[in-house]
Amino acid sequence: MRFFCFSLLLCLTFSCTNTKTNRQQPIDYIPENTSVVLKTSNLESLKSSINNSDLLQKFSKTNPYNNLESKLESVSLLKPKSDVLICFSNTKADSLEFTVITKYHDQLVKTDSLPNYKEETIAGSKQKITKSTFNKSTFYSTVIDSMFIASSSKTIIDAAFNNDRIPNSELEKIYNTTSNDRTLSALVKADNPIIKSLFIEDTLSLKAFTNYLAVDIDVSQNEIYVNGISKANDSTESLINIFKNTVPQENQIQNITPSNTDGFLSFTFRNFENLKTNLQAYKKQDSIANNTELFNNIIEVGVIYQDNDRAVVLNTIDVIATEDALISEQNTIDTFRETEVYSFSKPDIFSKTFSPLITFNNASKYCILDNFFVFADNMDLLQNIITNYQNKTTLSEKDVFIQAKEQLVDASSLMLVANPTTLKQVISQNFDEELNINLDHYNISALQFIYDNNFAHVNGIIKKGKARAEENAVSEELNIKLDNDILTDPQFVKNHITGEKEIVVQDIKNNLYLISNKGKILWKKELQGAVLGTIEQIDIYKNGRLQFAFATPNRVYVIDRNGKDVSPFPMKFNDKITQPLAVFDYDKNKNYRLLVTQGKHVLMYNDDAKEVKGFTFKSADNTIITTPKHFRIGSKDYIVIKTADKLYILDRTGKTRVTPKTGYAYSTEPVFEYNNTFTTTGVNGHLISVDTKGNVASRNLNLSEKHSLTTSTKSLVAQSENKLTIKNKTIELDYGNYTAPGFFYLNDKIYISFTDLQTHKAYLFDSQAKLLPNFPVYGNSPIQLDNINKDRNLEFVTKGESNSILLYQLN
Repeated sequence: MRFFCFSLLLCLTFSCTNTKTNRQQPIDYIPENTSVVLKTSNLESLKSSINNSDLLQKFSKTNPYNNLESKLESVSLLKPKSDVLICFSNTKADSLEFTVITKYHDQLVKTDSLPNYKEETIAGSKQKITKSTFNKSTFYSTVIDSMFIASSSKTIIDAAFNNDRIPNSELEKIYNTTSNDRTLSALVKADNPIIKSLFIEDTLSLKAFTNYLAVDIDVSQNEIYVNGISKANDSTESLINIFKNTVPQENQIQNITPSNTDGFLSFTFRNFENLKTNLQAYKKQDSIANNTELFNNIIEVGVIYQDNDRAVVLNTIDVIATEDALISEQNTIDTFRETEVYSFSKPDIFSKTFSPLITFNNASKYCILDNFFVFADNMDLLQNIITNYQNKTTLSEKDVFIQAKEQLVDASSLMLVANPTTLKQVISQNFDEELNINLDHYNISALQFIYDNNFAHVNGIIKKGKARAEENAVSEELNIKLDNDILTDPQFVKNHITGEKEIVVQDIKNNLYLISNKGKILWKKELQGAVLGTIEQIDIYKNGRLQFAFATPNRVYVIDRNGKDVSPFPMKFNDKITQPLAVFDYDKNKNYRLLVTQGKHVLMYNDDAKEVKGFTFKSADNTIITTPKHFRIGSKDYIVIKTADKLYILDRTGKTRVTPKTGYAYSTEPVFEYNNTFTTTGVNGHLISVDTKGNVASRNLNLSEKHSLTTSTKSLVAQSENKLTIKNKTIELDYGNYTAPGFFYLNDKIYISFTDLQTHKAYLFDSQAKLLPNFPVYGNSPIQLDNINKDRNLEFVTKGESNSILLYQLN
């Protein structure tokens, strides 16, 4: 339940009244005086994502976090199948109460096996209300019109039965702007006691800035991304509305901000007079500075932060005109690196004109750097700006800023960029206690508001910076923790939307996870049993969308990428499935055949889960010991089924196509196509090859009884005890407990991998049996190697600790 507590960091207060006579959606039951509304479409994914977030876990020792963790302990009992709203409400006693709202189903609350759970029906109530106690927390719940409502307050539950409340149409419009494909959405209001500001300056309180935010929040292991809207109802009372009738311009202050400063604030406009008019309306009785001709050709104003010092930057579209406006201010007081520094006699003009955006009132000096006019009081800060601008070591040149800017827009009305010091300062303003957290690795954070027709778009990112990796280095990119220990080897699967790769893995409670290549757990689904072998991907609808196909001991599943079963799957079997599901696509036309192995028997189904009547092979003489394989050699198809003493080589209909002329005692290694033959090994370690005419060849590879084999059509890899053979080269390894070798052909290169489970080391070799630089690395399962994103670097995934997955990158 620790994951809910991060709402203190991201979500604000949202007071509303919203109930309809015919109430069918969770939003219809949001309590009055609600202070936070969180929406998630996948509660399990949210929990896992927050528990894996490096940033959010840094707050896990704070008092607000732990207080919410304790209060929300009972929410862990819920297993929702649809959207969940988590609301926080302020009562008259000034306490914070929570309410959870979701669609009811009969498996929503599982409490039978919980030793510390008690419940009772409240006597005397007109409606059925259940009082539940779990450990030390108490909550009340009811079901109204198929909607489950649980709250820490009985008063809130009583009020939920009131059908006379007036619908809040504005809230519904805001709610409908949120997305269902992000970790979390939040409906938030600025007037709240929790978060006071998102900015550095005390004058920029959230209450003064806007009325509410409605944002989608994406949480991954190393970053948090926010996207949504901000809106203020009164055009004169909220600061965000000073950008009304202004057109956002491209932010350029990063081009002059030194990379060693604490960050900057930038606001832009096409016409200063429009901004000035809005500022005058906002300030009402407060006056704006006279003689503002200096700003007539300005399209951007910025503040650069360095410790307690400030520099104000004006970005002009007419350098000569701006210089003319400063004609009386050209008294040179110093020259630094051939740049003249002038005195300035109006040090408070910026605070008088642009407050509360700017409060700095001691700008006594200035210099000119191309189209930037820089004003400051501290000469060291001015010289630092001049030096970094000339050396091209500004923030815009840093990799961390370039990476963060990929999630932002070029032109915004208001933009804050912060380094770790400034980020901590902003966050600390919202906590009553001193924060003892280290944010040093969060090199760049940014927040943008883009004003557009009475509302503003919002973009925000807090990103953990990554140092530039050395060539040939192997860097650990992600360490993803699951709820339980891992059961299966993690593997890559394709995301048909992005073309990138994601990770699937199963835990010991048979939960299957889909995880993005940024470490975000997209969903978690409980299966009936352990996945056998690897998961295949098929396009069952022939529309480019991929599904996952696999077997467990009594099921055959086809699941879409959202974690939903594809009808008519799953198929249920009374007899045990003994080998991984085999998927054949003979002509690459997506007419799939699914082969289910049960002991001696093989059943073939089409993708409608109907048995293929034309497949005549039903049973082998003995137990089938490997997954059936399909090969095409020349123009013919071959299905190969293997028992301990026989290879069945069949055609598509299941009739014998090739009869091996010699029998053999076979190992449990798979059958491969190698040099146009069906190749495997015998129990004596010999390489056995059968050609398409049934001729059998045996070659002594000097393998022990315990060995592993993998091949491509032209290359063979074998591992036996401490010897690894790649093609014709054999190397000796330390004795260990090695996994079967993995074979990968990527970027026109061959890679061979295996893992020593005894020493927890993963190895990667090239085709010449040469260990790649910086290997071995820590790992506890076979690795899978691929290019999982749009860069050129390869990545591989392996098991880390008992409940974690490691993602590495080859640089």
